[in-house]
Amino acid sequence: MAQAQTLADAFAAICLMDAPLNVRLAAYASKLRELNFPFAEAYDNLVARLYSGEVGYAAPSVGDAMPPFVLPSGSGALVSLDDLVLKGPVVLSFNRGHWCPYCKLELQSLAAINNQIEQFGARVVSIMPDSARFTGPYSVSNGLPFPVLSDIDLGYSLSLGLIFWVGAEIRRLYEEVGVELEKYQGNQAFFLPVAAKFIVGPDGLVIARQANVEFRERMEPQTILTTLQHLRAG
Repeated sequence: MAQAQTLADAFAAICLMDAPLNVRLAAYASKLRELNFPFAEAYDNLVARLYSGEVGYAAPSVGDAMPPFVLPSGSGALVSLDDLVLKGPVVLSFNRGHWCPYCKLELQSLAAINNQIEQFGARVVSIMPDSARFTGPYSVSNGLPFPVLSDIDLGYSLSLGLIFWVGAEIRRLYEEVGVELEKYQGNQAFFLPVAAKFIVGPDGLVIARQANVEFRERMEPQTILTTLQHLRAG
């Protein structure tokens, strides 16, 4: 890691690390701070703004009913929460986009435990604001064994209180490095979802959640497996 001279090299090395998800996320955040400090500083400012605005506080809590959705997958199929929970628990992963390195690491970690999740009778679904034009190829190229759904115009995330404006500074930085949110999402709003995780039981109730505006931290895969194990044990 110390010898990586570019973020691309650092990311490739981090993907191969045998370490917990949040250790790998922190490693990437550290490299970003080292190699592109303006970006890291802008992210720090963003997270502070979101904390002060209590973004995500109104999202469903443990014991609440998870609001229903019907969203398109990368293949064009419509997927509903009602249909998913009929088959067992569901792990809902709200991701910022196919372009986000932190989300890529998280989805990689979910793919690695997907077989174990399925052994508990559960399934994973990723929800991101990118259109199927991007989510479909992304799922295939990364070998994701679960669907990635398009939250069109962030409508579902908005209903949960899970969206925020990126701000002028980050918009400028994204444009400088070629992150084209307006193309990925099909609008010019420059909003993103909170990187949240909800584990929903077969009864449609939330049994675990993380809705943290610090998107450089995510729910650990082991936490997901432990939650599903406890649910099965009753």
